[in-house]
Amino acid sequence: MSDFPRITRNPEIMGGKACIRGLRVTVGMIVGQLGAGVSIDELLDEYPYLEREDVMQALQYAAWLAQEREIHLEPTA
Repeated sequence: MSDFPRITRNPEIMGGKACIRGLRVTVGMIVGQLGAGVSIDELLDEYPYLEREDVMQALQYAAWLAQEREIHLEPTA
């Protein structure tokens, strides 16, 4: 996850879900709030310890996870 230095995963924090900088703020919560119509500025006001780059990296991480990957398997005999 070196492409996402602000995203951390720790089994002791939020059950190992992807979080922002070790905080108890999950990527899923951020993406869910944005998807529900909350603006980035509103999110930053609600969670003053978050930075704009945290939100942007959460979106980038979610997009990376959502990318379709095709795996071609050879038929077995």
